Amino acid sequence: MSGLRSTHHFGQENRLRDQESFVPVEDEFDDVTTGEMELSERQSLRRVPGLSTELSDVTEVEYRQLRLERVVLVGVWTEGTVTDAENSLTELAALAETAGSQVLEGLIQRRTRPDPATYIGRGKVDDLGAVVLSTGADTVICDGELSPSQLRNLEQRTKVKVVDRTALILDIFAQHAKSKEGKAQVELAQLQYLLPRLRGWGETLSRQTGGSGRGGGAGGGVGVRGPGETKLETDRRRIRHRISRLRREIKNMRTVRVTKRARRTRNSVPAVAIAGYTNAGKSSLLNRLTDAGVLVENALFATLDPTTRKATTSDGRLYTLSDTVGFVRHLPHQIVEAFRSTLEEVAEADLVVHVVDGTHPDPEEQVRAVHEVLAEVGADRLPELLVVNKTDAADEDTLLRLKRLWPEAIFVSAYSGRGIDDLRAAIEERLPQPAVEVRAVLPYDRGDLVSRVHRTGEVLSTSHLPEGTLLHVRVSAALAAELAPFDVAREGQAVGSRP
Repeated sequence: MSGLRSTHHFGQENRLRDQESFVPVEDEFDDVTTGEMELSERQSLRRVPGLSTELSDVTEVEYRQLRLERVVLVGVWTEGTVTDAENSLTELAALAETAGSQVLEGLIQRRTRPDPATYIGRGKVDDLGAVVLSTGADTVICDGELSPSQLRNLEQRTKVKVVDRTALILDIFAQHAKSKEGKAQVELAQLQYLLPRLRGWGETLSRQTGGSGRGGGAGGGVGVRGPGETKLETDRRRIRHRISRLRREIKNMRTVRVTKRARRTRNSVPAVAIAGYTNAGKSSLLNRLTDAGVLVENALFATLDPTTRKATTSDGRLYTLSDTVGFVRHLPHQIVEAFRSTLEEVAEADLVVHVVDGTHPDPEEQVRAVHEVLAEVGADRLPELLVVNKTDAADEDTLLRLKRLWPEAIFVSAYSGRGIDDLRAAIEERLPQPAVEVRAVLPYDRGDLVSRVHRTGEVLSTSHLPEGTLLHVRVSAALAAELAPFDVAREGQAVGSRP
């Protein structure tokens, strides 16, 4: 059974999430920021309807700016329940609004698999065209990654721009990338997506200019390949050359990131990575835990560039907290590949704080999607602390169900601050402990060593003697070697060996 049916009317007034998420955190510190300047800059430049480049006017090499003013969403429901299909389309609507569009209508077709030629089936394309005509839409967004032929066929039949889910996410990334590395990663992902679609994306890209000779015109064949075919091959070479150059640049940037990470490792500073679904509240948590001042916005993929801030435990040990790019179901593989160097920050961490949106209609699907990406970058075997955020906006029945589902999870609200102390304690408990236990008397003129012990080690006890400070600590092997000349305990005793 297949049929094209309308889901909820996605209007501008229909907000997809009514919770107060990603609201700037109010703190007792007046000078703490939550990215207000960056948020103001982002909101000061908005898309102006009617000024986008027309489909036939775009060059083949440059990635086309998506024309997303008034859109109709289309999804194919192949498995799961109707609620799952509607949740997926609701998320697509949120992505479209984040990209700057107005969603007019959402349609779902029940099929065993997407049609290989037109995605929704040849007979239903006319129904889609009628909806586009009646709503006045200028763009169709499909909830899946379309092949070049599917894009071309849908554009020819509906007479409007057709965009798939992957291109939509790439457009949002392009709008939100701020750092040099982030912009290079996004451009690489865009070009990787564009290269196989160069021929099929729009008539301009596939048209062959008729040459001289018998049978000249728009068709192919000997003697009729004109400048259009030559330009297509030229564009492909230029794109491949640009991709190679971007990969070299990102590799060099990765070297800088690896050097910084090696310095933290050498100083025995534990690393904690905050990962999770987009708009789950990762940046809000980072701001609450460290006063980082990271941009906070109720939008998908609001933060792309990773942010690392230092934090200290209750006993004075230093560790780092890193905010990472958000994940989403069916995250384009081009994004994962281009952002691999950034995602390696998660794979190299000592602990992953996995943030879940407690108000989302399907948090279990969020967790599954995040685990898929973590496995792809080799971070699935790291210790994980599950954190359910936005408990101030979630209803009690949902919270009770999630507590039964994830009894070890920490329930917090980055907006109100509820549960933050429990989260800090849980992070401290899961941080790796220094390996060597030492008793040493440090002279009073060696305050530098005392400071390092407090910063990177675990102080079990301290007392002051006439000859210096007596410390009973757990420290790394490297620091223990420096403390060896002042060690008053039996040599070579490690953790657990002392009676």
